[in-house]
Amino acid sequence: MLPQEIIRKKRDHKPLSAEEINYFINGVTSGEIIDSQTAAMTMAIFLNGLNRKELITLTQAMRDSGDVLKWKGLNGPVVDKHSTGGVGDKVSLMLAPMLAACGAYVPMISGRGLGHTGGTLDKFDSIPGYKTTPDNNLFKKVVKEVGCAIIGQTGNLAPADKKIYAIRDVCGTVESIPLITASILSKKLAAGLDCLVMDLKCGNGAFMEHRKDAEALADMIVGIANKAGTKTSALLTDMNQVLGTSVGNALEVAEAVAYLNGSARDPRLHTVTIELCAELLVSGKLAANLTEARTKLQNALDSGKALEKFAAMINALGGPADFCDHPEKYLPRAPIIRPVYAEHNGYVKSMLTRNIGLSLIGLKGGRTRPDQAIDFATGFSGFCQIGDYLSPERPIAFVHARSEQDFHQAEMEIRLAVKLDEKPQKNLKNVIIRKIRSNKK
Repeated sequence: MLPQEIIRKKRDHKPLSAEEINYFINGVTSGEIIDSQTAAMTMAIFLNGLNRKELITLTQAMRDSGDVLKWKGLNGPVVDKHSTGGVGDKVSLMLAPMLAACGAYVPMISGRGLGHTGGTLDKFDSIPGYKTTPDNNLFKKVVKEVGCAIIGQTGNLAPADKKIYAIRDVCGTVESIPLITASILSKKLAAGLDCLVMDLKCGNGAFMEHRKDAEALADMIVGIANKAGTKTSALLTDMNQVLGTSVGNALEVAEAVAYLNGSARDPRLHTVTIELCAELLVSGKLAANLTEARTKLQNALDSGKALEKFAAMINALGGPADFCDHPEKYLPRAPIIRPVYAEHNGYVKSMLTRNIGLSLIGLKGGRTRPDQAIDFATGFSGFCQIGDYLSPERPIAFVHARSEQDFHQAEMEIRLAVKLDEKPQKNLKNVIIRKIRSNKK
């Protein structure tokens, strides 16, 4: 087979055979197929799509490009969550230890920043010593002993997806529903899960801006994952504003610690986190219903057990033992931290959330190419929410920047991204839009 002929076939709207898909993915994994050919194939798929049979074959080929983990001897369900990405989305950092505190096991394989959205691994890379790519033996050990481990794709877990993921980020093929589905499920199925919950973001800060697109992706993922034997549900959640109050890697880690220790819990962030966790506790039969699940999760927070799990995970993967006691001692800090005020008083009416994510890239807190080093310290803290009243006493946010030039650029961008109104906002959107527990609407 010739890679260029397979690309040509998909370019011309023709379905690929299982043999062609497996050949191509094996070539991506081995390096026989070069990056430019992979980029061309992702663009052909982006433009022309995949039918259901092609998508199942692609997902399984990417899953089987490396190890598929098996879990034995655990006294609880193996569960995980995946988000399609948002601005300020640090839910995974709290969700994994909260579930572990309730008796679940969470082997979470996460990714780096993709497009304008932040990546969970980039957040953990801001913690000194934390190993985001341990070998499988350490990964399994931490999951079994602590109850959760958040890592990146090692060379042996869905390695084909790791290569394709990085290429999609810089060649304009991020938003493809088939590629997103195969990417997510290849990693999750390789982790050997019993249950999965999807957080499908919908809004101007999400890859799927329109509800119909987010629902289409949710239905596709839920249907294919359940068919593959992993009990899966999905929540559509609002991404028309920053989730939580911070955007940026170290800043979001600090917000996660504050959430877990109870010193600060943004209401929208809390709702999303609790509801995703509750879905998994019910799916994993650790709670009889959502009400019982929410109670267990709140107890895990109030007792400090979830914070203890987070601290234990960080330490077990190489981070400081006292990180959660003194995160400010370890997290990098930008030299310039300054508030940005709106040009006039008013109530926050809307945000151009994607632009806020792009502004983080301008602060070097995100990437424009796969191999780019990022600045973990930069970003925004104290970010306003829709409905907040902005005045000389209440800024839009605090900008954390490396230089005066970067600060002023970000200042201009977030002023343009946040829209105000003279009147208080009514009928504010619920952060949970819809729950999907099967591929039937």
